[in-house]
Order: sequence, then C-alpha cells, then structure tokens
Amino acid sequence: MSDLIPNRGNYKKLLSYQKADVIYQITYYFAEHYIPYGDRTKDQMIQAARSGKQNIIEGCAASSTSAKTEIKLVNVAKASLKELLEDYEDYLKTHNKPQWLKGCLEFEAMRKLGREHNDAEFFMNLIVRRPPETIANMAIILINQADYLLFRQLEKLSEGFINNGGFSERMSTLRRNNRGY
Repeated sequence: MSDLIPNRGNYKKLLSYQKADVIYQITYYFAEHYIPYGDRTKDQMIQAARSGKQNIIEGCAASSTSAKTEIKLVNVAKASLKELLEDYEDYLKTHNKPQWLKGCLEFEAMRKLGREHNDAEFFMNLIVRRPPETIANMAIILINQADYLLFRQLEKLSEGFINNGGFSERMSTLRRNNRGY
C-alpha cells in the first residue's frame, strides 16, 4: 500500500486467529451437543467463542489506521476467551468431572497437540469420539494456549506503537517529509 496506510497482512495467518477458530468450532459443537436447549450458557459460550475469533479479525482490519483500536479489540478477544474458559471450568465443576492438571498424561498430550495443530478439522475429528468432559478439558487447554498467544500479540502491538507510533504520527511524519522539514 503506502507508508501512511500499511498492509498488515492476512489475519488467517495469525496463530491466535487459527487457535480462536478451532475454539469456536469446538465450542459450537460442545454447546449444541451438551448444553441443554434453553440454558443461557449455551448462547453465551457460543458468543464468547465467536467474539474471541471475530475481534481478532476486526482488530486486524482496523490496524492500518488505528493501533489503539487494534490493541483494544485484541484485548476484547482475549477477555472473551477468558469468559469462555470459566464456562468450561464451570461445566466440569457442576458435572463433578475433573479438570486435567498440568503434568497428567492427558493434559500434556493435549498441550502437545495444541502446539502442533491449529486446524479445526484435526480437532473436530478428535472430539466427535470423546465424552463432554474430555472435550471441555481439551477446550480449556486450547483457550489457555490462545490466551498466551494473544498476550504475546498484545505485547508486540504495544511495542510497535511505542517504537513507531500510530496513524497520526505517520501522517505528521509524511507531511513533514513532504514539505522538506
């Protein structure tokens, strides 16, 4: 594009987006199959998962002209996924099912899968053969991984803003350079 409005690339290449997409698809499946019709949690879980994914998209779309908006929206994505995390943890608690702990075989195996795969089809093929408590635990691990990725993304965005400024600073610099100052 130009120096004023840079092309920030494709959001679909972001690991945070890919992970959020996997989480959305798993959550939609989980909510449709294991949360009773009429339970408000069903819609809230789906919307929190959707918000996590969609706010990454919206933040990327705004990034060319507003670093502030991009940072805010990526943070909203992170917050939405935290809300979803609590819903999955609540599901396990209210159904008297254990949450996998760091170090246990299932936890470590899923953590490894989460690091190695970011495609929804891979995980969807896994979950259709699993009980709800396993799916909830899988989602919890993926959400924590997405949370870490979004935290790192926010750090990088903040650093970029501190070091390079935003749209207004680019406009001023280009205007000064154009005038020969």
